[in-house]
This record gives sequence, structure tokens and C-alpha cells, in this order.
Amino acid sequence: METAAMRYKQIVGLAGKAAEELRAWELGRVKELDTEIAAAHAAVAEAREKEQRTAQAVHHWWRMAEDNVSRLSWLELAEGPTPATNAHGSWLDRYLNEVKPLYQELVDAVLSLGWRSRR
Repeated sequence: METAAMRYKQIVGLAGKAAEELRAWELGRVKELDTEIAAAHAAVAEAREKEQRTAQAVHHWWRMAEDNVSRLSWLELAEGPTPATNAHGSWLDRYLNEVKPLYQELVDAVLSLGWRSRR
């Protein structure tokens, strides 16, 4: 026969066990979150570094384009490029890969126009 005291001890024991399991789960979750936070910090640092490298590359390409266009005295160059807020960060490499052929088209066009203006 189970007495109230025995039932109380059983309930207190189960509550203690549940509290221990909850603490263990919380500690495990803290470790998981710490790992996720560290990974997020690393991803942000990497993104900042990539953004800086990209800005330098864009500036380099723009300066080269300016140099080519400056040969055409009748053409004024607009302001330099600014970051596009609607661009997809995951497409950054694709965007950068498109710059070289477009720059080459510009060089070819400037050379063609320069040749015509000399005639």
C-alpha cells in the first residue's frame, strides 16, 4: 500500500530528476548556441573582408575605365559606382566575373572611337 508520504517522495524525486535533466539540456544548448554564435561572428568577419576586397576590385576596375574614357575629350565620366542595395550577396562572384568582359568591351569601344576621332 502506497502512503501519501511515499507518493510525495516519489514526486519530489521525479521533480529533482527533471530539474537535473533540464539543467543538462540547458548546458548542452548553451554550448550549441555558443558554437552557432562563433560561426556567425566568423561569417560576418568573412563577409566584411570579402566586401572590402570587392570594393577594392571595383575601385580598381573603375580607375582603369576612367583612364580609358579620359582619352575621349568629348565624353564626361559620371560618378564612380556605389553599392547596389538590390544586389544578391550570393551572386557577388558572378557580378565580378561579368566586369572583365564588360571592361574589355569598353576598351574596344574607346579604341574604336579614338581611332575615328583621329581621322
